[in-house]
Amino acid sequence: MSIYHEIEQAPENQIFQTQGWHPLYAAPKTAKILIIGQAPGLRTQLKNEMWRDASGDRLRDWMGIDEDIFYQSGLIGVLPMDFYFPGKGKSGDLPPRPVVSEKWHARLIEEMPQVTLTILIGSYAQHYYLQQPKRVKITDNIRNFGQFLPVYFPLVHPSPRNNIWLAHNPWFESTVLPALKQAVQQALN
Repeated sequence: MSIYHEIEQAPENQIFQTQGWHPLYAAPKTAKILIIGQAPGLRTQLKNEMWRDASGDRLRDWMGIDEDIFYQSGLIGVLPMDFYFPGKGKSGDLPPRPVVSEKWHARLIEEMPQVTLTILIGSYAQHYYLQQPKRVKITDNIRNFGQFLPVYFPLVHPSPRNNIWLAHNPWFESTVLPALKQAVQQALN
């Protein structure tokens, strides 16, 4: 049985199966870059397509790649911290379920042996993969991105909701984005 089908059949995912939802991730064996983000939103889950929205457009722009490279080349892997939309909470989407990264990520990463750069989007991915306490601010991680290279590159989520953060942190565009584009090109070449 494939890992994909194991994920679908896992007891913790049966509630999603009854809704007709499928796990959302991409783990091509030829991936050179891995993007680890939060959990899919409801619209993403219903469309069954990752990063096909304004956030994805911005992410590809930040990386300096087009949709063909992102979706068709087999060079980009995507592992959300949860493969399913976890539901709505009082102030937005619920956090990703920890069981997903703990149970499945290592196995899926093993399936992508050529990955040399992992982009960590948002606090859930950064705290988990950088093994940080929740009190560490992602702004500090992003500002100090160089200390995590060449393996990890921490980013803020590219959502339009973060326009205020981007406006308050102009160094991101002038310092971080050129370094990200360079790291992406190095990983792809």
